[in-house]
Amino acid sequence: MATMPDVRKDGFRLSMLLYDTRYRSITLQVIFLVLFAAAAWWLIHNTVENLKALGKDFSFGFLTVRSGYDINQRLIEYSSDSPHWRAFLVGLLNTLLLAALSCVTATVVGVLAGVLRLSKNWLVARLMTVYVETFRNIPLLIWILLIFAIMTESMPAPNAFRGENPASSMLLFDSIAVTNRGVYVPEPLFTRSLGNLDLGVFLVSWDLLVIIAVLLACVLANRALRKNAETVQNATGVRPVTWWKSLLIFLVPLAALKFALGFHLGLPELKGFNFAGGTHLRNSLIAMWFALTVYTGAFIAETVRAGILAISRGQSEAAAALGLRPGRIMSLVILPQALRVIIPPMISQYLNITKNTSLALAVGYMDIRSTLGGITINQTGRELEGMLLMMLTYLVISLVISMAMNLYNSSVKLKER
Repeated sequence: MATMPDVRKDGFRLSMLLYDTRYRSITLQVIFLVLFAAAAWWLIHNTVENLKALGKDFSFGFLTVRSGYDINQRLIEYSSDSPHWRAFLVGLLNTLLLAALSCVTATVVGVLAGVLRLSKNWLVARLMTVYVETFRNIPLLIWILLIFAIMTESMPAPNAFRGENPASSMLLFDSIAVTNRGVYVPEPLFTRSLGNLDLGVFLVSWDLLVIIAVLLACVLANRALRKNAETVQNATGVRPVTWWKSLLIFLVPLAALKFALGFHLGLPELKGFNFAGGTHLRNSLIAMWFALTVYTGAFIAETVRAGILAISRGQSEAAAALGLRPGRIMSLVILPQALRVIIPPMISQYLNITKNTSLALAVGYMDIRSTLGGITINQTGRELEGMLLMMLTYLVISLVISMAMNLYNSSVKLKER
């Protein structure tokens, strides 16, 4: 019988760092890390020395200096006497608002267009094809400028709504006014408001926090209801009717909260030469929002279509053989499986929306690119610090979006038994 000779165990030698496979990979990684750190130190040191030669230093102290400029659309209190860091915060919130709105609406438009493009109705399928091919093959900036021009030049002026026989009228029972200065919509008001929570940097409405908490509680309760229905179905083979219970779970708490807070809508009214009251959505926000929605929605439509086509036709045929209608087949059988193919490329589309918000500078929407990366840099001369801070901000936002979507992707992927 053959026997293996005893392996000689020698002590550690420096040569093993290169010739021993147990240590070689670690050695190479340490070497590259040291080289990268040295290159980064040289680049930073060289930049600082060049700034000194120009009479500048590397400092973020400019953020505490008075900004001296106004921002037309903002979510928190701000004036020209506020420091640059607050202008940066206002621009950041505007960026997040635009990105969030565009991600939601682009997803809705993209999913609908992707599903309808596979419709058996020839006219509907061709219309969706025209939409996709038109919007995704024309640069986004052109759509932004076109929509902004339409809103500015084609919409009526506020004085067109005045008089006994006005040239223009408000929409939805005189609650929405579309003008060349923007769109005026109702604003939520509370007669028994809970006040605001002072976070030092800005105020947060307690009413909003309570509404969010109630909505989360409703979602969790509805999820528990659906889980119980699945348990009953697995045990008995009959799924209990839950739609009216789900409706009550959402309607009853929200109606009670509405009554408790005295919720009502403040409608815009024409006073003088402009509308007062309500929420003013400027043309720049409308143009950016609409352009990002229809442009990115065209790409999402193709992603959805590819995900649906990746599912075997046998799945649809089996569901049809069980008597399911086409709409139920799509919502219960096809889309849940297609999500595993759709979500990864959707992450890239959401990141593109976030980064494309920087084009808002073209129509005067004051996002982070216009505030920190525009006026603040021009006033303070801190190009390097401003650009680095703006790059870091976009990086953090993108990483947060990627992490959230990856977590969702992990929750819907197939689990091995």
